Amino acid sequence: MLGMLQSNLSRQGISTVTKGSCTACRKPVVGQVVTALGQIWHPEHFVCTHCSLEIGGSNFFEKEGLPYCEKDYWLLFSPRCAQCNKPIMDKMVTALDRNWHPDHFCCAKCGRVFGEDGFHERDGKPFCRKDFYELFASRCHGCNQAILENYISALNTLWHPECFVCRDCYTPFVNGSFFEHVGQPYCEIHYHKNQGSLCSGCEKPITGRCITAMGSKFHPKHFVCAFCLKQLNKGTFKEQNEKPYCHACFAKLFG
Repeated sequence: MLGMLQSNLSRQGISTVTKGSCTACRKPVVGQVVTALGQIWHPEHFVCTHCSLEIGGSNFFEKEGLPYCEKDYWLLFSPRCAQCNKPIMDKMVTALDRNWHPDHFCCAKCGRVFGEDGFHERDGKPFCRKDFYELFASRCHGCNQAILENYISALNTLWHPECFVCRDCYTPFVNGSFFEHVGQPYCEIHYHKNQGSLCSGCEKPITGRCITAMGSKFHPKHFVCAFCLKQLNKGTFKEQNEKPYCHACFAKLFG
């Protein structure tokens, strides 16, 4: 049959010199030929190894000596994007031991592509600086906002330095000295105020002996007659309009 074909082609003036054997079918190649991968093929036999589509004059890729069309090569062998799982055919970002399309390597919370600040990782996911601290940073016990830099550790929790102040007057503590009441820090005055241990006479803390009278507490020397200002030594007094008076002044004023 081959002899008859060569005879017919020769009568038509077409060269019938065999160019070799086709890599696919192992039969002689006469006429059109495809030379690729250091071998020759019948045009109809030079096809994609995966989908069998005739490659012809289209671009192709080689893998382990076999030809693949562009589509199947990318589908089979290109890296996959960790976000969309589609082939990466151009630029690629490699991070967290995975590959990403550049526009898919973004914050797992807000979806914003990372800029010069880079990213932070948590449980294998990338986050922008803002969202990372918003989600995972320790919280200040004073304002409940994320602690990004300096902090103070006190009362078994953390504080921004500017938030660690008296919870009543917001005054910073001198030399870090403070008083604790119900888990909160206070200056000395407001600690005693909350404890009910401020002298009603001088409004300073009572740390020793005190007199309790009229629902308040007093340093002994500050529990005095509201009129003559003499100390009510034995604690005996008369009360009028929530003020203490010695017996003599009470009798003089209200007798």
